[in-house]
Amino acid sequence: MDFKRKLLSFLYIFLFPVIVLAQTTSGSAFRLVPLGVFGGIDESNLSAYMLAPAGSNNYICLDAGTLHFGIEKAVARKSFTVPASVVLRQYIKGYFISHSHLDHIAGLIINSPEDSTKNIYALNDCIETIKTHYFTWKSWANFADQGETPALKKYRYKVLEPGTEIPVENTELKVQAFPLSHSNLTSTAFLVSSKDSYLLYLGDTGPDEIEKSSNMQNLWQAVAPLVKSKKLKAILIEVSFPNEQPDKTLFGHLTPKWLMTEMDKLASLTGTDAVKGLNIVVTHLKPPAASISKIKVELKEANKLQLNLIYPQQGKALNF
Repeated sequence: MDFKRKLLSFLYIFLFPVIVLAQTTSGSAFRLVPLGVFGGIDESNLSAYMLAPAGSNNYICLDAGTLHFGIEKAVARKSFTVPASVVLRQYIKGYFISHSHLDHIAGLIINSPEDSTKNIYALNDCIETIKTHYFTWKSWANFADQGETPALKKYRYKVLEPGTEIPVENTELKVQAFPLSHSNLTSTAFLVSSKDSYLLYLGDTGPDEIEKSSNMQNLWQAVAPLVKSKKLKAILIEVSFPNEQPDKTLFGHLTPKWLMTEMDKLASLTGTDAVKGLNIVVTHLKPPAASISKIKVELKEANKLQLNLIYPQQGKALNF
């Protein structure tokens, strides 16, 4: 029985990836597998997106609100043809955490006993919160390489410097971090590159006008040349509330109106022709279902730039 188990594990790890690669859409640069797509109270479907270059099983995980349930969902939807444990332990090579709120990191904490050794990448403020509040022996266990003793050293903290592109260990990807404003907290945008193609993921963020910040403007200025050259394949950006949500209770989030305001700023830097058809993956929609429906209607009505609005589904792979 032990021999059979080892043989099956070998087949899953070394043979099944060939099937996965054959399923990759021709001409795409990235494969994105959403493990969790909502904000709010549903702990089974919170922000987490696995991303790899097309034709590779070396993924990073952009945020990690939901892991196990999302991976199981992806396996059920045939986005992966290997067991969930193989995806968690073998396919995910590192975590990029945008900020320290639980809906973006709970899955990483809960799944840590079953995970394999890898890196956690984040800005310094986020790393410090994980180190002092989550991976401690009073709240869980210290599975990292720093902080309370004993440190189990399963995870290695990698502090990102804003604006500095780094290669991601054990992948073909490079990532550059940009700070965002999320109410009283610093969030992060991750610009991911594979060869000469890019994908931009934004953690939770509010508009510059409300946040009294220039972070979004700085981000658009940085990526505008990539949009103009068609090298930026998709932007993942949150819309948490419908337009009826008062600005004073946005708490560092976007509405359809504010998303389109930000897209107008990007278009002012690139020209409207450059953003026409740009893939915008709308993340972090907050239940109830009625609010999500309103958000979709409002975005459609406000989409004067003819953006390609995409609503990710948990476990269903997307190719860009």
